[in-house]
Amino acid sequence: MPKPGSGEVLVRVQLAGICATDLELVRGYYAFTGVPDHEFEGEVLEAPGESDRVGQRVVGEINISCGKCSHCRAGRRTHYERRLVVGILDREGVFAEFVTMPLENLHAVPDSIPDEGAVFTEPLAAALEIQEQVQAHPSDHVLLIGAGRLGKLVARTLALTGCELVVVVRRETLKQLLTECNNRTISVEEVGENKFDLVVDTSGSPEGFAMAKRGVRSRGTIVLKGTYKGYVNINLSELVVEEITLVGSRCGPFPPALHLLENCLIDPAPIITDYYPLSEGISAFRRAEQPGVLKVLLRPATDIS
Repeated sequence: MPKPGSGEVLVRVQLAGICATDLELVRGYYAFTGVPDHEFEGEVLEAPGESDRVGQRVVGEINISCGKCSHCRAGRRTHYERRLVVGILDREGVFAEFVTMPLENLHAVPDSIPDEGAVFTEPLAAALEIQEQVQAHPSDHVLLIGAGRLGKLVARTLALTGCELVVVVRRETLKQLLTECNNRTISVEEVGENKFDLVVDTSGSPEGFAMAKRGVRSRGTIVLKGTYKGYVNINLSELVVEEITLVGSRCGPFPPALHLLENCLIDPAPIITDYYPLSEGISAFRRAEQPGVLKVLLRPATDIS
């Protein structure tokens, strides 16, 4: 049983989700050892000095910073040089029955949001970060590359802006989920040249970036959203001549994500493929790696009847 440190609380994990970063970590994407994962929803069991938080359902931001350095004081807490990142960098993750989290990282979950919705708060916040960085107008032609776990949430959040959104899909099953949300879908071969004002690449692959470069118009913007494997060859001269803006994007704001879930503006339920008990976590990872599988959720063993 972990013990909360100063400013921390003890959380009993109710649900946790396997994401692309988890899958890449076990393939050697990053030199992390320990308990993985960072997407969770849980209940506060112990909160020293904050007894009113006990019993509260919570979700948590994954970057743990000092709150005192120049980055933190300027509102760039996720870019503190010596930050800890839950389940990714020097901090145990949430594939566990119990975890400790800094109280300041936690957000209360409204009663109307079910556990199955709340567990999507972190990736939904990451999807919303795009709109914190780049404005998508109703008149904009927007291309989304990558219709996987994160891509589905990005598509739903971008659709709320009223932009003309087109999503590249490779599998018919993924296409079905997008057409149900009134998103227009196209194949890889249908991506034209220099057509889109904004391109969002969630594929994390060199092929995805090449497609983004092909599809964006001059003076357009490419947002890179995803875990990239290895290096990508870029012709920087083309980007300079065409005045393309590149934007890196990762973690995002939790309050707007909870607002969308609370008001039923985003329903992540169709993205869930399977549930596994924590005791079958290895099997859950194997399931999550299969083509066409979206979100696989883990429940702590104590929750399995």
